[in-house]
Amino acid sequence: MKRGHLTGRWLAAALAAAVFSAASLSGCAGEEKGADTGNGASGEKEITVAVNSETGTLDPAGSIALTYLSYSVTALDELLTYDENGEIEYRAAESYEVNEDSTVWTFHLRENALWSDGTPVTAEDFLNTIRRALDPASGSGYAVYLFPIENAEEIYDQEASVDTLGVDTPDDHTLVFRLEEPCVYFLDLLRLPVYTPSCAKYADSVDSGWDKDPETSLANGPFMLAEYVPDQYFVLEKNEFYWNQDAVRLDRIIYRFFDDTQAMAAAYETGEVDVAVSLPSSVMELYEGRDDLLVTEQIATRYIYFNLDVEPFDDVRVREAFNLAIDREELCRILGEDTEPTYNLVAKYMIDKNTGMRFVDEAEQPFGENAERARELLAEAGYPDGEGFPEITYSYPTLEMDSDTAQVIREQLKKNLNIDIELKAQELQANYSSRHAGDFDLCRMNWTADFADPYTYLSMLLSNSTYNCSGIHDEEYDAIVEASGSEQDPAARSVLLHQAEQRAVGEQFYIIPLYAMKSV
Repeated sequence: MKRGHLTGRWLAAALAAAVFSAASLSGCAGEEKGADTGNGASGEKEITVAVNSETGTLDPAGSIALTYLSYSVTALDELLTYDENGEIEYRAAESYEVNEDSTVWTFHLRENALWSDGTPVTAEDFLNTIRRALDPASGSGYAVYLFPIENAEEIYDQEASVDTLGVDTPDDHTLVFRLEEPCVYFLDLLRLPVYTPSCAKYADSVDSGWDKDPETSLANGPFMLAEYVPDQYFVLEKNEFYWNQDAVRLDRIIYRFFDDTQAMAAAYETGEVDVAVSLPSSVMELYEGRDDLLVTEQIATRYIYFNLDVEPFDDVRVREAFNLAIDREELCRILGEDTEPTYNLVAKYMIDKNTGMRFVDEAEQPFGENAERARELLAEAGYPDGEGFPEITYSYPTLEMDSDTAQVIREQLKKNLNIDIELKAQELQANYSSRHAGDFDLCRMNWTADFADPYTYLSMLLSNSTYNCSGIHDEEYDAIVEASGSEQDPAARSVLLHQAEQRAVGEQFYIIPLYAMKSV
């Protein structure tokens, strides 16, 4: 197999193609690894994928690992998904209907769908994931995407009993969702982890270890967990009970964990792995012009969270000053060709499905850089020429790109605002944990779209969002975003979405957008 570089959710999409399509791993066409390579049993087809070290669980209701997004597409069948043309592809469901006002969605599950131990997949298994995700103790960042369901938010806030949840299972193969109000992106949400099943027989809590034990981590998708060795690797093997197993092309997928991107690149070069993901620009340059390099526009935004509960970031003038003082063009020149400046939260490369244009190009840029105005704002906030500015720390993961970004930002803030910031490099898990605990001043954040709608970004800043780590409480913003969810007219909805982003990014400056990225 010719090998290539993919990243994040794009890896998940490519693996889906490898599993089902007549082509090999997307962007890496060639012969599969088999007996001729010595890396698999005779005639078996397998790939080995290098990924960043684990940061969580494989439980769809829990604080999911980064690698879960690749695991899920191969081990867990969602109700339905979309093909490359935007057409519905049924997976665990075989049909659905919706009532006239789009508040009741009824899904009919495949009666021949089995778990990897041969037992039937039932509607109760889908409900099991949803109920557990709505327990705050689960740590699910995706719980917020369940809130369109009747009483889901109240249950999460422990203001209502789980028995009032708007999900019904009238029989083993029927799953009914009752929504608070129409939700135009509801079908998109069904591809998220919290809407996939977890076997009610074993999946009881997020900390019992069932999700990484092959005996209890059952799969209803094309692959099942065969082995999990913490900090080293895990193995997925073909699920012989999968309803569509004849369409599955691979026999095995091996994920190997790497702490260091240079080690990942070295493993790729020596043939230890077939695919390496999330490689930095310095590695990308070595592969320029080679046919095993895959570079695509990634629907992702790298940005910085302010902690609004920490002085001086409770002052919008300081937040605006920081935004205006950072030279994103210079930052991207230093980082490399796989980055492009952005002034938006919504991903630069996200396409508006109704217009065919990039969403961010449909409205004016929220703000522009202006170091002189940044200094004026800082003075107005009581810190002329940076005088008296409190000690602050920028926290970020120990990845090459993030380390380089941190150095540039520190230099630019010193040059343009005469402010010194401390840098705090953390392992991925530590960075994730401190961010969600609110234990930071400035913190690096990256978000790759879970579905092709701006809501996946704008929802993160809602007051009730499980991803709102900044302490943002903005009723006006909440109202605009929530109105966009039920607006049926595409043009009117687009206006609301742009209004929401302008308020968050161009008026209140809740984040510091940095750059869009290309997948390498």
